[in-house]
Amino acid sequence: MNFDQTIFKAYDIRGVFPSQINSELAYKFGYALASYLKPKSIAIGRDMRVSSDELFEELSHGITDMGVDVVDLGMVSTDGLYFAVGKYQHDGGIMITASHNPKEYNGFKVCRENAIPLSGSEGLNQIKKIMLDDAYSVKPSTKGVIVRKDITEDYAAHCLSFIDISKLKKYKVVIDAGNGMAGATLPPVLEKIPIDATKLYFELDGTFPNHPASPIELENLIDLQQAISENKADFGVAFDGDADRMFLVDKYGKQVGGDMVTAMVSKSLLKKDSNQTILYNLICSNAVPEMVTKMGGTPIRTRVGHALIKPLMKQHNAIFGGEHSGHFYFRDNWFADSGLIAFLVCLELMSEENRDLHEIISDIDPYVRSGEINSRVDSIEDKISQISSAFDEGKKDLEDGLTVQFDDFWFNLRPSNTEPLLRLNVEAKDKATLDKKVEQLLKIIRS
Repeated sequence: MNFDQTIFKAYDIRGVFPSQINSELAYKFGYALASYLKPKSIAIGRDMRVSSDELFEELSHGITDMGVDVVDLGMVSTDGLYFAVGKYQHDGGIMITASHNPKEYNGFKVCRENAIPLSGSEGLNQIKKIMLDDAYSVKPSTKGVIVRKDITEDYAAHCLSFIDISKLKKYKVVIDAGNGMAGATLPPVLEKIPIDATKLYFELDGTFPNHPASPIELENLIDLQQAISENKADFGVAFDGDADRMFLVDKYGKQVGGDMVTAMVSKSLLKKDSNQTILYNLICSNAVPEMVTKMGGTPIRTRVGHALIKPLMKQHNAIFGGEHSGHFYFRDNWFADSGLIAFLVCLELMSEENRDLHEIISDIDPYVRSGEINSRVDSIEDKISQISSAFDEGKKDLEDGLTVQFDDFWFNLRPSNTEPLLRLNVEAKDKATLDKKVEQLLKIIRS
């Protein structure tokens, strides 16, 4: 089969519908996945994008034509799909989604049993080769069947099991679902917790009529920030399109970074049991390992990406792992990520400490950060080498790109997986140092 191979990314399949991803490709992908995994049953969830139903029809037919049963979860969040695979012991799962990408995109996030993710080197490249070579297994004489399964109540109960509902205060919270799947997964949970919730854009709409469902970008938080102010809310929360990521916004409209949420969740979990291991990726603030150590836990630094973090969490039996990008992984959630669980754990921490979000963050975070700064370059290797030479006196590691540590600041410079971009993150003890170092670094990178 001929297709655009660039749709196979490091951790998923993603492209424009129908020019890159379409019904024919969905059928062949399902057929190839069944050939590769040789499962008995595959759970399939889908988001609210306009093309998701059409892709489900052909994807499921490709799987059932290989004699494999399909469990149709309907419209769910990505973390709901992971839950279903783990809870009901399916041999794998596929989430039809393009996450936070614009409306014309769609794709597949794939896992095997126990919600173990497939990535480029762990399954996706092999499936791609099967499709390119038409090297499918022989079609069996008996087709699989499609069975409908509603996980709504079970998933809500699972998420709520991570907290003590009786401890929650009645905070005023604005929740922006971004017309994404949070609009479906949150209501059964909100019915059971004592918060005063103002709902923004809970209507499922794959055309994203209000703003892109990508809350990591500040311009997509404007409506949420305004609603927090107008409603005199205590804080806000925004979810991305497939609702596996979430970002908090304090009462003053300031976005709380994913690394600070990682620190908050770590603090909450370690208050209950300090003898636990926490993973955090290397873009996270130094405040994260400092908080974990202060609480008696063991911090372990990792590379970026869920396909790398989840196996390490299993290896170390880590109770939790967090990324700056808003992905939060829980051991008791089959090591899979869940924005909803992270939100509930943060809500419990705020309630127990009886403090506002910004007050908790100010205690945790003494640093200032640049945020991720992207630069297009001709030669990634040359630029990293130049930066390494220019900052030769620092403590270096090459775990994921180049990280250099100094007493008063550190930075990480790493390449994009998909574009000729370098991503720069800088953290310092004060703003003057931050501004100076960012200027020095960008002068070399962009020269």
